Amino acid sequence: MNILHIDPSRRDLSRRFLRLPFRLYADAPQWVPPMAFDAARMLDSRRNPFYQHSAAAFFLAEEGGRDVGRLAVLDNAHYNSYNATRTAFFYLFECEPNPQAALGLFAAAGEWASSRGLTEIIGPKGFTALDGMGLLVRGFEHRPALGIPYNPPYYADLILEAGFAPDGDTLSGRVDRNLQLSDKIRRAAQLVQKRIGLRVERFTSRAELRAFVPRLAGLYNAALEGTSGNTPLTPDEARSMAQQIIWFADPRLIKLIFKGDELAGFLFAYPDISAAIQRSGGRLWPLGWADLLTELRRTKCLNVNGMGVLPRFRGLGATALLFCELYDSVLAGGFEFADVVQIGAENARMLNEIRGLEIDFNKTHRMFRREF
Repeated sequence: MNILHIDPSRRDLSRRFLRLPFRLYADAPQWVPPMAFDAARMLDSRRNPFYQHSAAAFFLAEEGGRDVGRLAVLDNAHYNSYNATRTAFFYLFECEPNPQAALGLFAAAGEWASSRGLTEIIGPKGFTALDGMGLLVRGFEHRPALGIPYNPPYYADLILEAGFAPDGDTLSGRVDRNLQLSDKIRRAAQLVQKRIGLRVERFTSRAELRAFVPRLAGLYNAALEGTSGNTPLTPDEARSMAQQIIWFADPRLIKLIFKGDELAGFLFAYPDISAAIQRSGGRLWPLGWADLLTELRRTKCLNVNGMGVLPRFRGLGATALLFCELYDSVLAGGFEFADVVQIGAENARMLNEIRGLEIDFNKTHRMFRREF
């Protein structure tokens, strides 16, 4: 077994790192490849704003002349400074059912992180807030929402054998358009708008959404005050994430809840283009772009990739308003269902508030942690 610490500027090694999952998932119809330009940018220190303040290392496991595994490890200095921690993230883990390869990859990642003064490693967790986190441990028969991880069942065993322990679950599920939204939720949404003075901000065009982005980043960062486990956005990160969002977003499906000028909640939903990405292998050229635009118009699935109520508004009915907006988006857009992603399993209050939506929570993702 040979563990290579790859130099991302070496095009041949970067290509091997990026292409490995395509072989591993060749017979997995549920797997959706990343967009090729997004995947390449993760390794590109010139284009990825993450590298303006932080560092990452990339490893390949090679055996018998074949690549059998890969792993990225991140030292997010911005995260550690904000949270007063010394934490590394692991990400982009892919591996054959080969315990020695997995052990070698995580050993190399641990050595790199320890050499930088970090004392623990958690993951899977990526570069930005848009990167889906966790390892799929339930619901392998379902295709995930766009950007949410998919992996074989044996990955959890490989990670546990490498000395990690479970560190929290998130739940993802589906809302059907045939659901009869309960009068209780509707009444709660109407009541909270009157009693607390909440309003819903909607967008009608990409230009309007793009103009709002600088303010949105400021609102996001302000919402993190007093919280832990999050990272404020730098201006460059906000612009980069906005570009990822805007190019395939339907502005009508992105909604913000305010009390006065204060952000109270948000809903980021997108038409599901996973089928087109599968057909193109994540590449827009030469034909992927046209197919993607067609899929945007014909898809019957809505991906809800970001949804939440800020802490001081929880338990007041704001969640009911948020889910009324979600349900109305499904109906107005002609979608058959919506995939709601990665609600914390420990978030009992939110799970209780959305019980009336009858979400079929059919997927569980799990975080893992190991101290050095």
